[in-house]
Order: sequence, then structure tokens, then C-alpha cells
Amino acid sequence: MPRIKSPHLLVAESGADRAGHGLRRTMGLFQLICFGIGAIVGTGIFVGLSDSVAQAGPAVVVSFLLAALTCVLTALSFAELGGAIPVSGSSYSFAYAGLGESTAFLVGWCLLLEYGVSISAVAVGWSQYVDELLHSLTGLRLPHALAAGPGDGGIVNLPAVVVIALAAVLLVRGVRESARATAAMAAVKLVVLVAFCAIGFSAFKDGNLVPFSPAGLGGIGAGTTAAFFSYIGFDAITTAGEEAKNPRRDIPVAILVCMGVVTLLYCAVALAATGAIGGDQVAGRPAALSYVVNEVTGSTVGGGVIAFGAVVAIASVVLAVMYGQTRILMSMSRDGLIPRAFDKVSPKTATPVAGTLIVAVVFALPAAFASLDAVMNLCTVGTLAIMAVVNIAVIALRRREPALARTFRVPLYPVVPLLGVGFCAYLMYETGWTTWLQFAVFLAVGLLVYLGYGRRNSTLATAAAVATPDATDAVLQEA
Repeated sequence: MPRIKSPHLLVAESGADRAGHGLRRTMGLFQLICFGIGAIVGTGIFVGLSDSVAQAGPAVVVSFLLAALTCVLTALSFAELGGAIPVSGSSYSFAYAGLGESTAFLVGWCLLLEYGVSISAVAVGWSQYVDELLHSLTGLRLPHALAAGPGDGGIVNLPAVVVIALAAVLLVRGVRESARATAAMAAVKLVVLVAFCAIGFSAFKDGNLVPFSPAGLGGIGAGTTAAFFSYIGFDAITTAGEEAKNPRRDIPVAILVCMGVVTLLYCAVALAATGAIGGDQVAGRPAALSYVVNEVTGSTVGGGVIAFGAVVAIASVVLAVMYGQTRILMSMSRDGLIPRAFDKVSPKTATPVAGTLIVAVVFALPAAFASLDAVMNLCTVGTLAIMAVVNIAVIALRRREPALARTFRVPLYPVVPLLGVGFCAYLMYETGWTTWLQFAVFLAVGLLVYLGYGRRNSTLATAAAVATPDATDAVLQEA
């Protein structure tokens, strides 16, 4: 039988309905929405748009809608579970309650891949726009040797390391300071993207959208897989379960608001970019949004403003995603599945200082020296697998815990979570068999780590909470 931790035990151990696990409740609904936008809007639209357009052409708008539909279906499941189990573990904890410890560990293992690659890739994208901003302001460029890793013809990507270090310092100072910074940066990038849409639509020409789908349905499908990376991060909202003032109410609302705002914004930006200068001009171009504005206005000033917005936007993604990663590792450490260093919370700052610094160092290394293109599809398939598990966890918990207090329920159950699984499976299929093979190896390594360390050190196994109901009651009373 799988080791399943009940939602009540997860909540009790974390103190999520009381004072929290050494954390402070400082985030209201507005901060959660800003945090979600901060985690989502960044490299995917400022840098990754050109890759999606290269696959789908002007039909990239359809690709964004399909990717959004996949995420929205799963976001509904995240909203239900985030309101019912308001703890820092997010999808890891949801899998623990719904499907058992081994599945939960593999979800946490995939989250390391999702957030790790996201942070490193986003930091590399930040470096590109810092260079673009410097060029627009001074006419100078960063030395290529210090702005790119060996795989891209440089020596070390120093700006990528800097942005990760700055995010770590801010996170260590406290969640209140991080939330304020994220809110300010979210406002800046929303203003910049709205301004981009205004400029792009001022030069909109119907002819630039022809042919609308040069590669047909296959191109739209490939573009959807590429566009999906732009939505990664919305699940980070659920990692604030122990630091939100009213998590059971605010987390579901924040998830749904963020997904609606981001989807509308992405589609508008994609349509404005391709309609202004044509898909061929956008496809495969670094710092594509700055290029579009420069072409439309005939000046580098507008492109510089977009570059500034991108620098701010991408920095906020690093901050928000790194926050989510540290909280998930804290939950896994609390359960004994990884070393206890990640569970230590500073009484002064109420943040996991050691875990944050470890994450910063580990993720700064690939950002500085590695080319991440080879693992982007692996990150995508891992994220899709996590989303599929969350949808399945909703179904499992509806059956096992029908009386569980739920502040939000997935509509049209069980159709919506099953559709979520189906859409995730389709996008996973689109990544190709090579990625599937890499993912199988990645999961096998994770399973070995679990069997070698996590299973033996699990606090659930130690307390024999699964085997003896009295032990579960004792743990609940102690928590």
C-alpha cells in the first residue's frame, strides 16, 4: 500500500491554519496576484515568443490559447487543492495526500527540474535584455565572454549569476520585502507590455498575418509546446500557503485571476508583434519585442523602454520561482525525504536561509556555464507530468476525502480534471520520443534517490502513521 499522508495531517504539521511553520503570514490577495504574475510573465513572452513564432507563424496566437487551455484546466485543480490543503508543498503535498509518498517524491524531483531550469533559463534571458538595455542607453555591448556560457561562445554568463544572487539576498531578508518587490516589478512589466501592444497595433497590417499557419496543424502543435513554457510558474502561488493571510480563500482566487490576465496579455502581445512586422521578422530573433518596437518607431528609444521592462520582468520571475522552490524543498525536508537543512527557518527573518542560499548556488552554476536548450523540452515534459498528477490527485481526494473542506471546487467534475490530463498528455507527446527517453532516465534516477534516502528517512514511516490510526492522532495532537 502507498504511504499516504492525509490532508489533515499535512495542514496540522505545517501549522497552516495557525501561525505557520516558523513563517509569517504577510501576503494578502493583491500580493498573491502580483506574486503569480511575477512568477509567470517573463522570459516566456519577452524571449520565448520568437521561438513559438518560428514554429507556428502568426498562428502563435492559437498556440498560446491551446497552451493556456491546458494550464487553465490544471489551474482549476490547483485552485481546489490549494484552498483545501494550504501548505508550502504545492503539487508535492497534493500528490502526497492523493497518491502517496513515492509519487510525491517524484513530483518533488520533477519540480527541481521545472524550477531549476526555469530559474537558470530565465537568468540567461535576463542577460540578453541587460545587454540590449545597455546598448540602447550607451551604444555599448557587454563583453561576450562575460555575458554567455561556454556553450554559447563565451566564458561565463555573469549577469545571470548576478540576478540569481540578488533574488537570493531579497528572499533571505523576508517574504514581506520580497512580496513588495514582486508587486512593484509586476506593475512595471504589465505597463510595458500594454505599451508594447499599443505600439504594435498602431502599425498592424492584415497582410502580415498571411500565411496565418505556414506549417499547418503540426506547426501550431509545436508552437503550443514552445508557448507552454511561457505559463510555467502559476503553480508557485500555492507554495505561499503558509505565508498567506487567508490561504483557503485567496489562493484559488489568485490562481484564476492570474491565468485570465496572463492569457489575454500573451495573445495580445503575440498578435501585435506578428501583425506589426510579420512572423518571419519575429521568428528566432533575440530580444524580439525590442526589435519590433524599434522597427515600428524607427528609433532605439522605444526598444530601450521594452528592454528595461524585460529586465524588471525577468528579474521578478527569478525571485518568484526561487521562492517557490525553497518552500517546496522546505516541505520535503519537513517530511524527511531530503536533508533537514532545507527545513531550517531563521527566527530573525522567518525565511529558510540555508535552503535559499543552497538553491541560489546550485541554480547559478548552469546559468553561468551551461547551454540550457537541450533540457528545455525535458523541463516542459516534467512540468506537464506534474500537472497531470495534480489533476489525478483531485479525483483521488474527491473519492478518499469527500468531506474535506474545499473553498473552491473544480467545475464539471470529473470532466475538467480528465481533460486536463488529456491535454497534458497531448503536449507531452509533442515533445518527441527523445525527450521521453530523457525523462524516463530522469525519473529512474529520482526513484533510486527515493529508495536510497527518502524512503528510509521518511517521518511518516518513522511515526508509522499509515499503519496505526492512533499514531496519526498523536501526531495531529502534537502538531
